[in-house]
Amino acid sequence: MDMKQSILGLYYEDFIVGEEIKHSLSKTIFESDNNFFSLLTMNHHPVHTNLDYAQENQHGKILVVGTLVFSLVVGMTVPDVSGKAIANLGYEDVKHLNPVFINDTVYAKTKILDKYDSKTKTDRGIVYVETIGYNQDGQDVISFRRKVLIKKQNQG
Repeated sequence: MDMKQSILGLYYEDFIVGEEIKHSLSKTIFESDNNFFSLLTMNHHPVHTNLDYAQENQHGKILVVGTLVFSLVVGMTVPDVSGKAIANLGYEDVKHLNPVFINDTVYAKTKILDKYDSKTKTDRGIVYVETIGYNQDGQDVISFRRKVLIKKQNQG
């Protein structure tokens, strides 16, 4: 018996407008994740890296860098949304809805808003989606929309 190969992403035809995908990937954000991301992206704001400073400010604890949350949630969608993508055409309306803290676990879901054929090439189409990232308590923490250029099935 041969094991079945996993399939990365969906073809353009597989997306159904109005449907929602609950992504299977999730991630608990550890202090080391936040520290590495802060260093890598040169975001040294003390609310992300200095516990004493963070305790004296609005939330009283270290905040996870917002662009780390964004990057993680985008990554969680790859196996379902953009695995067969030719390109991400653009992100829009990124909203940080609630704070994310060290040791929060982030999940994601994506709604298919629209899709349409490419105007210039017949082997692809554009899928317009909205993704929401939420924490372990079901509280939405981030949302964004994007357009993804995706291959059609059985086309060159």
